[in-house]
Amino acid sequence: MIDFGFDKIALIGAVALIVIGPEKLPRVARTMGALFGKAQRYVADVKAEVNRSIELEDLKKMKTQFEDAARDVESTVRSEVDSASAAFQSDWGSSDSTDPSIAAPEPYSPPAPSYRNPKKNWRLKRGSTPQWYKQRTGIRTKALSGAARVARFRPPGAKSA
Repeated sequence: MIDFGFDKIALIGAVALIVIGPEKLPRVARTMGALFGKAQRYVADVKAEVNRSIELEDLKKMKTQFEDAARDVESTVRSEVDSASAAFQSDWGSSDSTDPSIAAPEPYSPPAPSYRNPKKNWRLKRGSTPQWYKQRTGIRTKALSGAARVARFRPPGAKSA
């Protein structure tokens, strides 16, 4: 980047004061500052967009790696299950027992659960603080409207407007 010291900036300011004049210098300085700010924002937006695209590419690469690993695991598990089932079938089919009374056991199915009433009264809203505690400590148990609150705390003899 260009290295501007205080002396160089002062020299540029003095030349600008002579060339532009003291009347137009503040307006020109504001315009230059606005343009410089827009340029900085544009550069920052471009950098952010480049970083997002790089991160997106990295995420896509990781996604393909994870998908490949998942497919490999699935294929190995499937091949192991197939080989185990083939070995089981070969062992089961080669048994010499031809007794028809021996049959495959039926799978266990638990009985269906019956309905139980939850014993909740959903119409009754209960708080966790007991009523006796609220009464003893003076906690409000009923909500008052704004007008009722004003009327309650109005001094006696005061007229409402």
